[in-house]
Amino acid sequence: MSSVNLKYIYLFIAFLTSIQLFGHPMPSSMVALKVHEKSISGEIQLPLGELQSAIGMGVDDHSEHLVERLGDTLRHYLMAHIRPRSFDGKAWTVTLGKMWVTEEKANRATGDYRELIVMFSMVPPEHYDLRNFYFDYDVILHQVASHQILVNIKEDWQQGLVSEDSTLQQIGIIALDIPSGKIPVFQVSLQQGSTWQGFKNMVVLGIDHIAEGTDHILFILTLLLPAMLMVEDKKWGAYKGFKPSTLTLLKIVTAFTIGHSLTLLLGASQWLNLPVKPIEVCIAITILISAIHAFKPIYPKREVLIAGSFGLIHGMAFAETLTNLELSVKQMVLSILGFNIGIELMQLCIILVIFPLLLLLSQTRHYTIFRQIGAVIMIVMAIGWMVERIIE
Repeated sequence: MSSVNLKYIYLFIAFLTSIQLFGHPMPSSMVALKVHEKSISGEIQLPLGELQSAIGMGVDDHSEHLVERLGDTLRHYLMAHIRPRSFDGKAWTVTLGKMWVTEEKANRATGDYRELIVMFSMVPPEHYDLRNFYFDYDVILHQVASHQILVNIKEDWQQGLVSEDSTLQQIGIIALDIPSGKIPVFQVSLQQGSTWQGFKNMVVLGIDHIAEGTDHILFILTLLLPAMLMVEDKKWGAYKGFKPSTLTLLKIVTAFTIGHSLTLLLGASQWLNLPVKPIEVCIAITILISAIHAFKPIYPKREVLIAGSFGLIHGMAFAETLTNLELSVKQMVLSILGFNIGIELMQLCIILVIFPLLLLLSQTRHYTIFRQIGAVIMIVMAIGWMVERIIE
């Protein structure tokens, strides 16, 4: 068959597809890549209806046992259609990981559908630049001409892309080239990052973590409220002076910093691994206890010890941000350092703004009411967070 005839056939397919898409668009596949120091890992999201058309088998879109029934078939199929290679033609090593089927997605545009999720990794030949390669990928697309594959970068430490949320950086779309009737090989050419860029981003991430973490900010405030007061008859008394107040603040902040830095290091290094939910509940409890102490002293002269102990709990929550990142030892060490610096910078900014104001207020007769109202508000919020996190 001549190339001219093939061209018209593909144009006709495109015309029919456009009619179908106008009435009911088809869901696209997505490839999300994580760029590491010596390899690239990824996650593939494949709509089951389109996968059924591509492999020519009776795949039930609602089957919970799809992977069990067709595991080997799916793996052979995927390995045949994921073919990364270097610019000089050398093949990369591809390894498939875990596969599972998602719950049904409700989508107004495409209708309800389920997806097959596939984890995979790619390793380039030795001494090859993994930031530049051909991603020869045509899963589903080789049979379903109207299909599209969205290629995204989910993590690239050297470029500073390690967001905690689901932010993706789209780098292109793999689709059939209608005029030629061919699927073009997708070229990945990522900008060269740097260790400094990755480190700076971790500092910013630490700053953002505190700035966006209301519970951590409130905990710092509960520590500040009584820091400049003396204890008289088991009650908070008068202002104790600038030098003693500042010294108390430095001791408390230092103890808290040492505490959270220790568990941040242990948690991010996977030496300490605790469930997230109990940690979040414990953080609410630390705020509750500190707020009660701000209302009425319950552990006078032990504030430094308590701050250090509570810091251990908060550090485990900080570490959760880094544990999901697949980093080399060097990148993890720099990430822990940069993230912790960011946390300390943001805490310092909060203290420099709030503490002078509290120093001035604590020398007035209105500070008792101000402190008590502030403590009660924090107690209520802490109880609310604690209940919410327990019943989640």
